[in-house]
Amino acid sequence: MGKVTRIVLGCAAIVAAAFVVYTASPAPYQWTLPPHFPEPAVPDNNPMTTAKAELGRHLFYDTRLSVNGTTSCATCHRQELAFTDDLAVSEGATGDLTPRNSMSLINVAYNQRQTWANPLMVYLEDQIPVPLFGEAPVEMGLAGLEDRIVAELSEDDVYPGLFRTAFPGESAPVSVANIVNAIAAFERTLISGRSAYDKYLEGDAEALTASQRRGMDLFFSERLECFHCHGGFNFTDSSTHGSDELVSVAYHNTGLYNLDGRGRFPDGNRGIYEFTGDSRDEGFFKAPTLRNIAVTAPYMHDGSVKTLDEVIDHYAAGGRARSRRTSEFVAGFVLTEPERADLIAFLESLTDHAALTDPRWSDPFAETAEVK
Repeated sequence: MGKVTRIVLGCAAIVAAAFVVYTASPAPYQWTLPPHFPEPAVPDNNPMTTAKAELGRHLFYDTRLSVNGTTSCATCHRQELAFTDDLAVSEGATGDLTPRNSMSLINVAYNQRQTWANPLMVYLEDQIPVPLFGEAPVEMGLAGLEDRIVAELSEDDVYPGLFRTAFPGESAPVSVANIVNAIAAFERTLISGRSAYDKYLEGDAEALTASQRRGMDLFFSERLECFHCHGGFNFTDSSTHGSDELVSVAYHNTGLYNLDGRGRFPDGNRGIYEFTGDSRDEGFFKAPTLRNIAVTAPYMHDGSVKTLDEVIDHYAAGGRARSRRTSEFVAGFVLTEPERADLIAFLESLTDHAALTDPRWSDPFAETAEVK
């Protein structure tokens, strides 16, 4: 973990060094938010603009941001799957496997902390350098190739103009720091709140079926305890927003492993313990958003649970390998088959189908190919 930490800190320094005072500010980004969503928090040194987000969209889908031109951010974060992939763990450009399941980028703008279990990674600007430049494992494999990618983008027909528009007043706008900043800006636009459940909250009583409403009651009941870790507008207790004055960071042990009878998790996947060294933190991971959960299988931090049915089995059993560290909210429960069907129906109501095809977030290179 030391190597990964050094990469994060080193790249964060690169990003920080490139923040300058703009001589001409582009138009600020206009949020289009569901009525029950707060405005996201945005770091002062990377303000949101439409131009920056559009540049980030291009970079997000560009395979040139990998060592061998085979991999982009979108390779492991596919829009039709709510910006996940359908793999237990993802594969990098050179064949290395990541240790964890690819998290959804939907509503990532509201994350308290980034990734499954890194309490140091506050902003997207901290996280994005890891897949770009990390070596343990290699994901996009750009470590040591910073000059090459800057030169390639600088010589492109389109990118210089996009960078100048997004970062006006900079003498050298095509830079590693601005690549990171632009991708972060694009990812913050991926806000999903147009599901049947959202329509129901907004007053459409017919938006949910009777089965989905029964499932909603189960989900928010003390009997099942789901809402304790997956509550709020984003269905996770790990959200923050622009008006938050007090941010608490939540991680949970859901009883996935107990290798030694004392709650040990597999090496390299031991949760925030890998940062704190405190045995009480063994197996503690972030509760991800449940928005669009029906299209983001497989589940859990290591992709070891394949279906929603199996997820329910896991929590109904109180975890598959309980230990003294397992969350008090993973206590087990009994469901009838009709109740199980209702609960799954409710989880399916959290799918925002418009988000899966929204052209604002789609591959701009595919659009160009269609025009040709």
